[in-house]
Amino acid sequence: MTSRDITNLRLVNQQLTGSAFTTSAELVSWMGCIQSQEFAGAKWAIGNRLNGITDADIENDFNAGKILRTHILRPTWHFVSPEDICWMLKLTAPRIKAMSKGIHRKLGINDIILKRSKRIIAEALSGGKQLTRDQLLPFFKENRINTDDIRLGFLLMDAELDGLICSGARLGKQFTYALLEERVLNRIQINKEAALAELAKRYFLSRGPATLQDFSWWSGLNLTQSKLALELNKSILINEVINGQAYWFSPSLKPANSKGLIKLLPAFDEYAISYKDRSDILSQPSNKNAGNGIFKPIIVIDGKIQGTWTRSYLKRHVQLEILALDSSIRLLKQQLISASESYSRFLATEVNL
Repeated sequence: MTSRDITNLRLVNQQLTGSAFTTSAELVSWMGCIQSQEFAGAKWAIGNRLNGITDADIENDFNAGKILRTHILRPTWHFVSPEDICWMLKLTAPRIKAMSKGIHRKLGINDIILKRSKRIIAEALSGGKQLTRDQLLPFFKENRINTDDIRLGFLLMDAELDGLICSGARLGKQFTYALLEERVLNRIQINKEAALAELAKRYFLSRGPATLQDFSWWSGLNLTQSKLALELNKSILINEVINGQAYWFSPSLKPANSKGLIKLLPAFDEYAISYKDRSDILSQPSNKNAGNGIFKPIIVIDGKIQGTWTRSYLKRHVQLEILALDSSIRLLKQQLISASESYSRFLATEVNL
């Protein structure tokens, strides 16, 4: 197996060569989670993987609670399915909460404050209310809980990790919080071993070929947990050893012809951020200019990161600017125009390249 084979199979599994799904809920469930701290970009990550879906469609699905957004891995915001949020949080939250303790101490947040905060949040949101951060602030002030600096964010994240709250519908452009028990009626729980197996299954089926270290990085689980999770899935996976590393993937996977495929992917797209080692998709000399393949929107050509792009919202259209990492990208102007037209249809807005 070559690097080209790896990227080709990943493009197929990540639904970037053609999707087996028609809705955002189906796709998010297949992927397990989709990183979403940059909301507009995360919607485009879904849009790149579903034919004919628009930004407005995904916004409607989000507002209806068909996909949720919460802190669930590493920790950062992710889109996650309502059917998966409870068992996944039970598996991943303890490690994230342990990572947060040092910051809590610096901010003067202790267990008593966290417990009082959750009581305040529960009372404020009960009865189906969905409130923004600003709308929640008076409830904290009334109870003399300090929300200066970044304290409010950490209080809310801890409530998310405990499964008390999750995303509500957006209020204009602002995000709201809702009680998870009121937002998710079918709260599925499974035991820890089953959760480990399921998370690894979703990962390797949707992102393979990938290594154990890749899965540990993506999930935030330690290597001991990750090894067990992989072991529980060895009956449905095969591996090939390349440069001393075992790459795991589904034996039923059929490669597609991705030659000439161009994708304008957002920053933090799962095609890059799912892997600790990105050398198969990004050459070392290009790391800095490409934001390590993570921190900037990327142009993927034949599975490799060949450039970055920026977006500017102007009065009547969206302006895209391309930064090539390789001069050969200039020969693909027509394909880039076609990719920008896909983005235009997604936004239902004129896009100029």
